[in-house]
Amino acid sequence: MIKRALTPGRVAIYATLLVVCAVYLIPLVIMLLTSFKTPDDIRSGNLLSWPELFTAIGWVKAWDSVGGYFWNSVKITVPAVLISTLLGALNGYVLAMWRFRGSQLFFGLLLFGCFLPFQVVLLPASFTLGQLGLANTTGGLVLIHVVYGLAFTTLFFRNYYVSIPAALVRAARLDGAGFFTIFGKILLPMSLPIIMVCLIWQFTQIWNDFLFGVVFASGDTQPITVALNNLVNTSTGVKEYNVDMAAALIAGLPTLVVYVLAGKYFLRGLTAGAVKG
Repeated sequence: MIKRALTPGRVAIYATLLVVCAVYLIPLVIMLLTSFKTPDDIRSGNLLSWPELFTAIGWVKAWDSVGGYFWNSVKITVPAVLISTLLGALNGYVLAMWRFRGSQLFFGLLLFGCFLPFQVVLLPASFTLGQLGLANTTGGLVLIHVVYGLAFTTLFFRNYYVSIPAALVRAARLDGAGFFTIFGKILLPMSLPIIMVCLIWQFTQIWNDFLFGVVFASGDTQPITVALNNLVNTSTGVKEYNVDMAAALIAGLPTLVVYVLAGKYFLRGLTAGAVKG
């Protein structure tokens, strides 16, 4: 094992990295400390002061306020992520391996979905959900996120499958394998890196969404992002910052866990189909 000398340049790099890490972590530390303080402790101390008395009452009140909406987000995010990833895999498989007349034009038009801002689809989406009887329901939000996410998942899978040798699919077809057999037994087992990319991408986009949640849901069907906004901007009497901070941490915890556990697969999956081999 080669040991590298600790040169002044390397020390400067490490020091810079530590400063950058501190800049990014200080807000998280402040939120965490504040969530365990009492309101009196918050008013009397500074932001980075250690709580005089650790208390979880802020977390209890926060969960009582946003706990139900947390599970709404789970009910919206999990099926939307799984469905959009599966459909994106099928679309990418067709566009990469089963070319048809106009497939390139279809793919080009589909890519426009990656550049459409959320605000453009609000009115037509509202009309469609109303016609389907899905307005102000979690099912309606699932449909919206599946449709909006298809352009991204199709792009990811199509670019990944293009890098797989076409001879592999041709050989399977000569052996009698059909459309779904090739997809399920050959391509899908090879797709773990890009599947992880789509899962992380879609989970982050859907869980953190606010605009669709506030427009297409109301009352008990709203996701946690909307509930968090309502909690922070609604105050009666003394402002309980410990509750606000605890609720914000609850809302951000799932995406943090996803990136910590699966973040290393994200860049690996994005670069897996970068070069056609």
